Amino acid sequence: MPRSWFAVPLFILLAALVGCGGNEHSPKPTTKSKRAGASKAPRMPGAHRAPRERVPVLMYHAIDRAPPGTPLPELWVSREEFSAQVDALAAKGYHGVSLQQVWNAWHNGGLLPTRPIVLSFDDGYESHVTNALPILRAKRWPGVLNLEVATLHEELRPRDVRTLHDAGWEVDAHTMTHPDLTTVGEHELSYEVAESRRWIRRKFRVPVSFFCYPAGRHDARVVAAVRRAGYLGATTTEPGTAAPDQMPFELPRVRINAGDGVPGVQRALAEAGA
Repeated sequence: MPRSWFAVPLFILLAALVGCGGNEHSPKPTTKSKRAGASKAPRMPGAHRAPRERVPVLMYHAIDRAPPGTPLPELWVSREEFSAQVDALAAKGYHGVSLQQVWNAWHNGGLLPTRPIVLSFDDGYESHVTNALPILRAKRWPGVLNLEVATLHEELRPRDVRTLHDAGWEVDAHTMTHPDLTTVGEHELSYEVAESRRWIRRKFRVPVSFFCYPAGRHDARVVAAVRRAGYLGATTTEPGTAAPDQMPFELPRVRINAGDGVPGVQRALAEAGA
């Protein structure tokens, strides 16, 4: 991620300790969300059943110009570059969808539009609200926020996450503090994987059906922890196009970096087989 590690805020640690243990109930959808879900599919362009369709998942981080001296400046895609990429995707006939829509089409008889594509955003940055949101909203596309809980009150505020969710974005988990999960002990692994899901569900009343491995780092032990935590699947940093016949806890993505521009996105999609 494009920033250095910092200690978890005290309020997050307290919330985690309070929430450990006990029975957990799934967030109940509001009447408004039920209506939105029921009416969305028939309006999708070219809505069709897609139990075997491959879907590219783009991987973004910050949507802004990199501040001078920032680490990993390649993870900062400017608003102008992102806007041009979204316009080019739309011109090619792509339509943005969420991971949950893809999963429902693969496994639950749901529908997808023509040329579905997922745009995912890792960590949680103010620019997801100020820059990415208005660009995607103009196309009526959702985004997928892979939220690292420690970014709250540093990069994003809770109201920003609610703004994204209210605009149709999916909110998924990206751990509490973004460690390399392959190097942590069992207690910390459970905290980072399971508690991040519980915390986001309690705070924002959203399903949190998918997990995103920090820096893509995972092994069999980490995958088992993600499965135990109740996620439907997980995304990696491995290149490729997500498909229903793949291991659902090792879904590939298409990385987009600063300077890729429109040609870079087109090239990356072609290399991924999209």
